[in-house]
Amino acid sequence: EVQLVESGGGLVQPGGSLRLSCAVSGFTFSNYAMNWVRQAPGKGLEWVSTINTGGGSTYYADSVKGRFTISRDNAKNTLYLQLNSLKTEDTAMYYCAREIYRAGSTVTYNYRGQGTQVTVSS
Repeated sequence: EVQLVESGGGLVQPGGSLRLSCAVSGFTFSNYAMNWVRQAPGKGLEWVSTINTGGGSTYYADSVKGRFTISRDNAKNTLYLQLNSLKTEDTAMYYCAREIYRAGSTVTYNYRGQGTQVTVSS
């Protein structure tokens, strides 16, 4: 059974930092590109970042480029997202996802975790 379990969210002030983790099981982690997506209240799912199988190639949404860093540890079956210089508009539920599909601004997925809440507020 594919399982993805996110952790590390919380309440942080603007300008602060968080590190999200996603522990996976039930599949060969190193065989799959992995993704972070997020959903703000009242909005649709938004792609945030993607990392290839080896971790050597990373991709970011323009809204987070230069502030967020995706990484992975294939030995630990864990995906990470470092969030720096957080803004109030980063407030959302953050999910790690395997096999996402993007069509314009629409994002769908085959597997996703339960999410971890990030709230940026003073």
